[in-house]
Amino acid sequence: MQKNQALITVTPFDSLAEEIVFQILDLLEPDPQDKKSFSVVCKSCHSIEARHRKTLKPLQADFIPGAVQRYTRVRRVDFTNCPRIDDKILTTVANAYSETLRSVDLSKSRFFTQVGLLSLVAKCAGLVELDLSNATELKDTWAAAIAEAKNLEKLDEVTDLGVGLIANKCRELCSLDLSYLPITDECLSPILQLQNLKELALVGCHGIDDESLAKLKQGCKSLEVLDISNCDNITDNGLGSLTNGSRSLRQLNLAYCFSVTFDLEKCFYKLSALQSIKLDGCRVSCAALKAIADCCESLKELSLCKCNGVTDEGLSYIARKHRQLRKLDMTCCPEITDAAIASITASCNYITSFRMEACVMVQNEGFVLIGQHCPSLEDIDITENVIDDEGLEAISRCSKLLNLKMGLSMYGTDHGLSHVGRRCQNLIELDLYRCMWITDVGIGAIANAKCLQLKALEIRGCPSVSSVGLSAIAMGCKHLTILDIKKCDINDAGLIHLAHYSQYLKQINISYCPVTDDGLLALASISCLRNLTILHVIRLTPDGLIAALLACQGLMKLKLHTHYKSLIPEAILGAIEARGCAIHWRNKPYWVNTIPFHL
Repeated sequence: MQKNQALITVTPFDSLAEEIVFQILDLLEPDPQDKKSFSVVCKSCHSIEARHRKTLKPLQADFIPGAVQRYTRVRRVDFTNCPRIDDKILTTVANAYSETLRSVDLSKSRFFTQVGLLSLVAKCAGLVELDLSNATELKDTWAAAIAEAKNLEKLDEVTDLGVGLIANKCRELCSLDLSYLPITDECLSPILQLQNLKELALVGCHGIDDESLAKLKQGCKSLEVLDISNCDNITDNGLGSLTNGSRSLRQLNLAYCFSVTFDLEKCFYKLSALQSIKLDGCRVSCAALKAIADCCESLKELSLCKCNGVTDEGLSYIARKHRQLRKLDMTCCPEITDAAIASITASCNYITSFRMEACVMVQNEGFVLIGQHCPSLEDIDITENVIDDEGLEAISRCSKLLNLKMGLSMYGTDHGLSHVGRRCQNLIELDLYRCMWITDVGIGAIANAKCLQLKALEIRGCPSVSSVGLSAIAMGCKHLTILDIKKCDINDAGLIHLAHYSQYLKQINISYCPVTDDGLLALASISCLRNLTILHVIRLTPDGLIAALLACQGLMKLKLHTHYKSLIPEAILGAIEARGCAIHWRNKPYWVNTIPFHL
């Protein structure tokens, strides 16, 4: 009897080498639920999964002490779900993973100090990546703690003085993000000494000017990625001096810096290795686009969002020269017509991302061409375009589509949307903002078409969508994480179904919905919920709102109408904020849609 019992406890995995089982688990990475299901099969699987896990992303800080005991080989700790991380928790993590830890993300966390940070970097000698990008209280005195991470390769957010100290000590840095910080020329000298620096972000650094870029070209010969978008004081001259010394650049972001001129066009002749260029908001002439096409032989990504001067001729020239183009953003380029679409689809058959919001001159013929010639398309934005069911059916032929944005589309019907659901079953994101023709029938078609990977759904401003449609989505798309149902006809029944089936939901907007306390309390039971917006939900009571907010233990961001400010006791608001939740008060007037549809 004992012998038979012993045989029963043996699992197929006991006969496999651990490396083979780990390879199987690697295939389950895209869906955390799959790995969870594996771990509960038996004690052996539970133990194997624990040894395999390399990334720890706790939902709550309270879970961390238990998690570090179970998962002993973690290399990356992601705290983005935990708004409140104190020094004690950082010390716990440092003690548990002193030998293995390589990466820590504290970009959404607060309440720790340089004491906890020092403990982390001192004990984890192998730390190479640290994200402090939202640590607004970070002072330069903290730089001494960060500088102890001698092997650090990637760092987000420090200030001028801190850069000097860290750059002098962390010689292995290959990625540095100084965006929106008061950086000046003084910190550039130590940056120039970073021989391995490949990625540098200076977004919105108004202290950076042409002279700064002239200094930058003297070093950083290894620089491959440079983001100087929104830098007001950079002109053509500065970029020209930079390109003379940075010929290894692969990605360059110049969005909202200046107007492209003839001098800038000359710069691209020295940047033949460029694969990605972003010129959003710049003045781009046809000559400039032709210069880019002729000079940047390896071009794969081009962003011209809100660029004045983009024409069919310029884009067609780009397309003919660069058949390997993978991503094209021509958002708000109103002069583009079906002629440009014809050239792009004829030449760039492997394009994966096509963003063309508000390209109002493109007609159904253009969308038909996209459906016929872009089989690799994964991402398309056709917001505020003239597209009907014929166009939607054409787009649906792109069966690899992951992201579809078609907000403010006026001429489609549920029938057109059903084609998308039936053929694009890999959809991850679907944006139907103010597509007022959509009803529960269309939403149900998406839910019933086995779009099992759908994670983000935008149906804001779709008044014909009710709890029936939302319930179908909740049951059919259980991986939903982001949902906007503002101004939909969704009541408690819809939220109750959502709470039952959508356990991964992180963000929701229920503004203007006919929801009561019961619906909100059901929503509060979702442990993953992090971001909640409640404006003009007139059927809620203060007591119901308070009860729901206290139940949402993991909430990180809350938007409320100022009407509630005097109705919620200060002690309650203080308790919510003490958990790490940021409360944003809005005083928006009640808005009723009076815009006629289908004139």
